[in-house]
Amino acid sequence: MNSNMALIGYIKASNYRIELLKKLIEKPFTPTELANSTKINKGHVSRTLKELCEKKLVECGNEEAKKGRMYLITELGKKIIKEL
Repeated sequence: MNSNMALIGYIKASNYRIELLKKLIEKPFTPTELANSTKINKGHVSRTLKELCEKKLVECGNEEAKKGRMYLITELGKKIIKEL
């Protein structure tokens, strides 16, 4: 549970992280789609997705793609968002 508490604190420290995780529960999105649907600047979306990937809360479903990368929430991400 301690590691989850650390992740929950990490997520709560940023409204961007919370918003993007909640959005990704719906379905996979591209960074542009996330930026448009959340009104978060695309640069912030990209940086936040990178951070969430590093924490294993989100993953890119098609990393080989140069454009149109699809991001989805991981099982860990789903678990954490339910605990928020």
